[in-house]
Amino acid sequence: MDSWRSWSWEDILAVILFLTAVILLRWILTGLVKRLFSSRPRAEKAFLSLINWFSYNGILVFIIFYFADSKWLFYELIPIESVDVTLFLIIVALLILTFAFRISRILNRYIFPFFYDRHQLDKGTRFTMERVIHYVIMVIAFYISLTTVGIDLSALAVFAGVLGVGIGFGMQNIASNFISGLILLFERPIKVGDRVLIDDVVGDVQRISMRATIVRTLENEHIIIPNSYFLEEKVVNRSFSDPRLRLTIPVGVAYGSDVENVKNALLQVAADAHEANAYVLNDPKPFVNFKGFGDSSLDFELFVWISKPEDLIPIKSDLNFSIYAAFSRENIEIPFPQRDLHIKSNGAGLFNEKEGQP
Repeated sequence: MDSWRSWSWEDILAVILFLTAVILLRWILTGLVKRLFSSRPRAEKAFLSLINWFSYNGILVFIIFYFADSKWLFYELIPIESVDVTLFLIIVALLILTFAFRISRILNRYIFPFFYDRHQLDKGTRFTMERVIHYVIMVIAFYISLTTVGIDLSALAVFAGVLGVGIGFGMQNIASNFISGLILLFERPIKVGDRVLIDDVVGDVQRISMRATIVRTLENEHIIIPNSYFLEEKVVNRSFSDPRLRLTIPVGVAYGSDVENVKNALLQVAADAHEANAYVLNDPKPFVNFKGFGDSSLDFELFVWISKPEDLIPIKSDLNFSIYAAFSRENIEIPFPQRDLHIKSNGAGLFNEKEGQP
């Protein structure tokens, strides 16, 4: 408390003037960057992000330099081995970590996307590179922050060992999921953008974080799944090595229909779908499978390959619309189940066979 009372009116005025100068400088630099880089939005956003960081953290830098001779800034808070952790050291470490986080964000959002677009990298590869770059930058920043404040990492080895034994069992699942997340990023059995089938639920991988993977279902629900699940359980990845997916469209026609006419109509529907939608493929070629003889229909299947699994539902719907229209033009009947009710008389009156009532 006495440390705060030692502030003079000159100190308070200096802080106010500095804040005013920071706000004014930020306004000037923001306008200048927008004017110079208006035709390059990524460069503009990168510079604006740096300006914002310096603006928001300028007060911390000001405190370090202006109050460098103040005792409260170097008051011992936590002793670690031979290093006295002070507010000054905490501020320096905080500045290093936040600056590294901002640099990682700028690189992944505004700089590297140009490289990704140029080399036409897929969404999963981009996400893996972003995570690796972020982790590397943050580990380096953490090391620099510790060495800058004078903390020897070897001095923390014993403390980390004791702490690890004490909470190892409690953090077993967290550590397992973290290591599993790294394996997913490097081995890539699944990646961001893949369409997966988990416990009969279809969804798209949205994000692979340190502990869990987020999968968005077709109903726009988000499932949070521990990373270790993808290494321990069976997961169907429809986009693993080949994004193509085969659609199966079942259809039944009435007995007595011209089966060759049915086949030609279905193949024509597939050909028209290929012309209308580039994601409906002509190689592999569509195929009509005469599945068998049903109770009330001749059962066929139309096999069509698509190159965009996430569009499965709308493509399948369009094919069903087209099949119905084609069968109507060709006078091909689509039957529906029918049930015959037989009523008999035994001389005592009419009986309902189902209920046995007169």
